[in-house]
Amino acid sequence: MKKLHLTLVFLCLVSWLNAQNLTLPAGGFNQKSGIWQRIGITDVKITWDAPGVKGREGQIFGTTVVHYGFQNLGFGTSQAAPWRAGANECTTFEVSTDVKIDGQLLPKGKYGFFIAVYPDSCTLLFSKNSQAWGSFFYDPADDALRVTVRQQKNLPGSREWLAYTFSDPTENSAVVALEWERWRIPFTVSVDLAGTVIASMRRELQSSTGFIGSNWQYAAQFCLQKETNLEEALTWANNAINPPLGIESFSTLQLKAQILEKLKRTEESEKIMQAALDKATILEMHGYGRQLISQKKPAKALEVFLANFKKNGDTWPTHVGLARGYSAAGDLQKALEHAKIALPQAPDDLNRKSVEGMIKTLNSGKALGQ
Repeated sequence: MKKLHLTLVFLCLVSWLNAQNLTLPAGGFNQKSGIWQRIGITDVKITWDAPGVKGREGQIFGTTVVHYGFQNLGFGTSQAAPWRAGANECTTFEVSTDVKIDGQLLPKGKYGFFIAVYPDSCTLLFSKNSQAWGSFFYDPADDALRVTVRQQKNLPGSREWLAYTFSDPTENSAVVALEWERWRIPFTVSVDLAGTVIASMRRELQSSTGFIGSNWQYAAQFCLQKETNLEEALTWANNAINPPLGIESFSTLQLKAQILEKLKRTEESEKIMQAALDKATILEMHGYGRQLISQKKPAKALEVFLANFKKNGDTWPTHVGLARGYSAAGDLQKALEHAKIALPQAPDDLNRKSVEGMIKTLNSGKALGQ
């Protein structure tokens, strides 16, 4: 009985061992590959097995290697299979948020990626089945999206191993392309940058991230920058100011004032901005004045530079500010007077040379730049 038991254990062990495959290098066969790109906060990941041209130049597309359209491959359950867009296992395309493929919505998720190739166009197929082997089990009922694109053919250089690439990145899009032999099949992946970021911030601010006051400030600042979701941004700005997490400072109060200004609540915005200036350091006031000049508000900028001088006295930043303020207001003589006062007060060679440049510009009768 004991001998029979040991025999059964041995047979089970042998059976289990036989089921384990060794991991071997690809060598000259198809190469396992992957690439990913972050667009905004959206991760786009593609995995594939890369076949090689292997001397078949001009004999890839429209042949048994990459068939046109949909065909019965003689194996599996699919009677009309597209190309697997790679080799071996299913090529996969994964996105961490909703995206658009050439303007068409593809929800967040992981997809099997196939291509129906034709002489002058290609249909991209994103299948909800990302686990199948190749396209032998492709079922159109699993399609989440189909997009028709135009390929580029007869390119000057030939790519030996099939690859996916990302190019032409912007803050909310990138071009993905399958490249193999002398073909390139491109398509654009784009995201709703503001929408995805705001949705993500809402979730994160409900977690431990929300116990850090500056995170409310960053969230409100993003909305201000994108000029969207401003009412909620105002709430976030208040959280960045109010205890127990927030703090009243020039930067947090200025942010609230800027959001109120965008919401056309001018009187309230000016009141909050004055409270911000009351808390501002000499350099914060100087920076705000320069910001007003860049916004083409010279009178308001000069008012801030004068307030900085009144508050902080005879110092290098206040005189440099007045030089810029008077210059922006068109009074080059007064600007030159304050630039000359600022010169011996400059704290280092870099700022001294900067003031010398201002004096030279004003002496030539030209106004200072921003």
